[in-house]
Amino acid sequence: MDTKTNVMRALDKAHIEYKTHFYDPEKFSTGIEIANALNQNPASVFKTLVTINKKNILFVFMVPVNAELDLKSAAMCVGEKSLNMLPQRELLARVGYVHGGCSPIGMKKVFTTVLDVSALNFETIIFSAGIRGAQVELKPSDLCKIIPIKFGNICD
Repeated sequence: MDTKTNVMRALDKAHIEYKTHFYDPEKFSTGIEIANALNQNPASVFKTLVTINKKNILFVFMVPVNAELDLKSAAMCVGEKSLNMLPQRELLARVGYVHGGCSPIGMKKVFTTVLDVSALNFETIIFSAGIRGAQVELKPSDLCKIIPIKFGNICD
């Protein structure tokens, strides 16, 4: 696959160095399967999850594919009492991405985004490039250059 996604174009425009990784989205669908297909440590491969509060405000969280988002910790991290996962059917309309291809870069709006602190244990992290089958790898500090990022303990 030799596709330039909007995420890659945004990184290029910001002069941020990154690597691309491609996988067959028909063969691999879970984060751990994708990490294994790419021969990567699942703790360094992140999934992008979108949550919603009672006022209909969205929050984005990035957690390793081998971990689960702790909604209570996530809510505390962004100053909310509670959060729920955004229903998958609303992803495309609300953020511009489909399930399995959701990236924190290039969403329809800039949302409060929290990256699990475990990302700081790695020189680079990998996450969706905005389509199923494509991932980008970059330094956590470089991700902070393109979108506002908070760090938090947000995993179970």
